[in-house]
Amino acid sequence: MSSQPVPTRLTDRKRDAIVVAAIAEFREHGFAGTSMDRIAAAAEVSKRTVYNHFPSKDELFAAILSQLWERSQGLAGVAYAPKQPLRAQLLELLGQKMQLLNDPSFIDLSRVAMAEMMHTPERAQDMVARLPEKEEGLATWVREAQRDGRLRAGVDPAYAAQQLQGLIKSFAFWPQLAMGQPPLDPARQQQVLADSVDLFLGFYAT
Repeated sequence: MSSQPVPTRLTDRKRDAIVVAAIAEFREHGFAGTSMDRIAAAAEVSKRTVYNHFPSKDELFAAILSQLWERSQGLAGVAYAPKQPLRAQLLELLGQKMQLLNDPSFIDLSRVAMAEMMHTPERAQDMVARLPEKEEGLATWVREAQRDGRLRAGVDPAYAAQQLQGLIKSFAFWPQLAMGQPPLDPARQQQVLADSVDLFLGFYAT
């Protein structure tokens, strides 16, 4: 994927090829219509190689969900800086999120996960439940700002963080995911970021 380091080992390259091929096959044919044979052919590896990396189609789809989760949660983040303006910090932190939301590969992964959740929710829910729990960087930042007395106390940091991300995703994720709209151009990205941060701080800043 575009923001990930290129694997050097052959086995890692084959694994990545399998995941990329699986994403394309799941998108085109759905979970039920995709076979490990089809994935192996698309990845240009043997079926045995696919099974060496992923014992089942469920495990392969779970790996795709895990990759989606890690990309959405594993941003480098921006450590809270007590002496820096809140607005500048949030714009930097959310700028990383905007880059991710404008990555076509991330949208591809999201479509795969969303389609399967809608088609077979029990399978997707089981897989999601097995994903590692991680604390998102934005929620951590909000918590630190609350402790510093610069954001309203008594509000769940994860709740506040989700509200802010929802403002951004309503322009830079859901229209692209559900309606096939193109990614935002740079000027529109900056407008969405600035307006979302201003709305958030207008309500939560002390």
